[in-house]
Amino acid sequence: MYKAIDLSKYIVSKCVRDNIPISNLQLQKILYYIQREFLNHKSQAFSDDIEAWQFGPVVPNVYYFFCGFGAMPIFRTYDNISVCGTDLSKVDAIVEEKRILDPWILVSDTHKPEGAWATVYKNGSGNHKVIPLQLIKAVG
Repeated sequence: MYKAIDLSKYIVSKCVRDNIPISNLQLQKILYYIQREFLNHKSQAFSDDIEAWQFGPVVPNVYYFFCGFGAMPIFRTYDNISVCGTDLSKVDAIVEEKRILDPWILVSDTHKPEGAWATVYKNGSGNHKVIPLQLIKAVG
């Protein structure tokens, strides 16, 4: 299992090196998809909580780490951050698929009415509440 911040640094660095930098908004959605994928394979990608915020699922400590970039692409790289073995192919596949989508498509997808985010967010009454891992696994 990884720390979400380390996984985020890997993702951001990969995107910059591939000349497809992503924003914090995109990063948050990609982290959500990665966690969901790992949960569907009976493990966790990271132990950090994912919360239901206005624009979808957010890992707060990662959000605050990268918030200085605002809505702009993050052009920072980090060394000595790695993803191991079979995890690498899972993570890279999700990153490569999702980073090319419009960020608002990612928001729309994670806001599905029966999905985990909507179930917790409840039109704002669940703002900043943790989205349980079991719910992410069950309904995505």
